[in-house]
Amino acid sequence: MSPVGNSGKKHSESGTARILGSGTSGILELFTFHPVDTVAKRLMNNTERIFGVPQQTMSQSVGKLNQVIFREAASKPTLAKYLSLFPGLGYAAGYKVAQRIYKFGGQPVARDYLEHNHGQSFTRAFGDRNGKAMLHATAGSLIGIGEVALLPLDVLKIKRQTNPEAFRGRGLFKIVADEGMALYRGAGWTVVRNAPGSFALFGGSAAVKEYAFGLADYNKATFMQNFFSSIGGAVASLTVSAPMDVIKTRIQTRSFDNPESGMSIIRKMIQQEGFSSFFKGLTPKLLVVGPKLVFGFTLAQWFIPTFDSMIK
Repeated sequence: MSPVGNSGKKHSESGTARILGSGTSGILELFTFHPVDTVAKRLMNNTERIFGVPQQTMSQSVGKLNQVIFREAASKPTLAKYLSLFPGLGYAAGYKVAQRIYKFGGQPVARDYLEHNHGQSFTRAFGDRNGKAMLHATAGSLIGIGEVALLPLDVLKIKRQTNPEAFRGRGLFKIVADEGMALYRGAGWTVVRNAPGSFALFGGSAAVKEYAFGLADYNKATFMQNFFSSIGGAVASLTVSAPMDVIKTRIQTRSFDNPESGMSIIRKMIQQEGFSSFFKGLTPKLLVVGPKLVFGFTLAQWFIPTFDSMIK
């Protein structure tokens, strides 16, 4: 069983089991990896150079890095520093669970639709093996575009992680009432990020299974085959979407009353930080890709059939 589905084989689990299994997996993944996500978001939102600054010692650079990551907790004990990496956990939980259910449950639906209605077109255009991988990738890309519907939760999560001052004196419902459609700020850049990112994620994973392991039925992949194919897809996805992710994060972290356009942010990044700034935060993301995907994928595989048997 695979939570994302594979061509040539229908899922036997109920929709309820998928929702419960993928949702539970998302919750456990959240509590395990939320601190790393906070670090990545804070690094991406930082506009100053940390290392390589003239006349700045290594000790000063490390101190600046400590300040960027831990902020007001930079001088506090280790436990306080760690706990400071859990801002916006409530918003993150809502986003992560909804996103996991949507992505793991939605991609098979989009894939089945494309396979049923356009499968022959993919085969004629790309060949049998390439067509199957391209179909998986295209289904993932379509789902990635639709993920923009969850943007308000993502915006609130990121602002809580990087700009908590925007929440002072206002609760969730007050913010939603005050800001309205402003919570969809950065929607265009989110689509531009998600389309190629999800394409690379699902397509890269399918390509590894197809060409590295020669699997005709992706559902029959072993644990290690799933591990390596997931890592391949995720690394490709994160790398491809990194520049758009940085831009989207900076748009979303601006104060509600002080927005800035994506093009303005791009110009400032090139002029003040250089092109390498488009890949800020990529290293911690890549470092967590392996254990995060193994963790989430293994739990999803276990929880979905477990809930299915309980329901039946």
